[in-house]
Amino acid sequence: MSLQKHKYLKQYIGDAAFYRTLFAVVLPIMLQNGLSTFVNLLDNIMVGSVGTEQMSGVSIVNQLMFVFNLCLFGGVGGAGIFTAQFFGKHDDEGIRHTFRFKLLLSLGLLAIGLTVFLFFGERLIGLYLHEGGETGDIALTAVEGQKYLSMMLFGLLPFALVQTYASTLRECGETMLPMKAGIAAIATNLVGNYILIFGNFGAPRMGTEGAALATVISRWVELLIVALWTHRHPEKMPFIRGVYRRFTIPKALCLSIAVKGLPLLLNETLWSAGQAALTQSYSTRGLAVVAGMNVATTISNLFNILWISMGTAVSILVGQQLGAGEFERVKLTAKRLLAFSIAIAMAAGAVLFLLAPLFPRLYNTTEEVRDLAVGFMRVTAVCSPLYAYCNVAYFMLRAGGRTGITFLFDSVYLWVLKIPVTRLIIRDAGLAVVLVFAIVEALDLVKCVLGFILIKKGVWLRNLVSEQKE
Repeated sequence: MSLQKHKYLKQYIGDAAFYRTLFAVVLPIMLQNGLSTFVNLLDNIMVGSVGTEQMSGVSIVNQLMFVFNLCLFGGVGGAGIFTAQFFGKHDDEGIRHTFRFKLLLSLGLLAIGLTVFLFFGERLIGLYLHEGGETGDIALTAVEGQKYLSMMLFGLLPFALVQTYASTLRECGETMLPMKAGIAAIATNLVGNYILIFGNFGAPRMGTEGAALATVISRWVELLIVALWTHRHPEKMPFIRGVYRRFTIPKALCLSIAVKGLPLLLNETLWSAGQAALTQSYSTRGLAVVAGMNVATTISNLFNILWISMGTAVSILVGQQLGAGEFERVKLTAKRLLAFSIAIAMAAGAVLFLLAPLFPRLYNTTEEVRDLAVGFMRVTAVCSPLYAYCNVAYFMLRAGGRTGITFLFDSVYLWVLKIPVTRLIIRDAGLAVVLVFAIVEALDLVKCVLGFILIKKGVWLRNLVSEQKE
């Protein structure tokens, strides 16, 4: 019996070589995401120290920007499925084509994003402003949000280009350089915030506009580092040779990426829009709820990056093994990645639950906002293992090109189940908003069951680059 148990555990607990490979991929990503999230927390506290209205205005705009960011991630992610598999097959020309596809798509999405924010930004911000609770000045919140948005638009171009370069580098096994560029951007953003928000070192006191300007500068810094390194190291990244010389992409590959990538792009767009819709539903309970959710989300993300970063590791490790045709090996890798992700989510969730009451004290806001933030954080902490399982399941399905299924798994689930339930009970049930949040988040159990069935059936075990050649 003990031998059987040992064999069973070995399926979910890897050897030293497995964890060396995993940590080589995931630790730089965790470090970059962790530093970015930590600086975002400091930014949040700095803006929050100016006032609750300023913090809420910035939070609303960032929720809208999140939709654009996820559209971009989905766009490059569709081509990235092929990039990882081309790398596993040592096909530099294939990587070159996927890079070009990412670049053109990113610029197209940039044009759409700028149009939406320029012409509809003010109206979108207004959707989140409602009376209720110890509400602050709604008019001031709207003004601060608009000022922040106007400045942030100047950072969309470098952000789009960074995604094209950095995602390709990661899919080709180079995770350190994007991490270093991200750290440089984070440091730039942090120093810029300190100077520009409060007017230190003789600079003008710019408040929310200063926070946005610091972010814009940091994004240009990140782009310069990533792009210059890539072009100066063609021996490490051979795909970059001639990538702009002849801007052609094989029609068959374009069609394959479009077929696999369009559901992914639509999924990320609808999922992020769904998250914005969820926040908007909660915002009908008042500005204090918006502020409380902003505090809770910012702090929770500091703990969640441990399991969120596993998604990128899944894309890279599973994608490369699928591209190499190592199907038996990838099944074992999948089980171990799932187990590891859930384990770290449980540990991070436990710490967050215990420390939740301490963090809101860092903010210059009301007791109502602080109490709401603690409640939201504790619900998130309890649900962390559910989120982690869904996250890994999603990226496994995506790595195998099952983007149509990921669309159902993510966006359709969100819009068909989560959003209607939220709108129904937030409006009619008369329940406390934290209890509503707990009920809605617990619905992810349904998603976990669906993910388990799909992974168990092995629908994601596909070598896309071989199929494409055929």
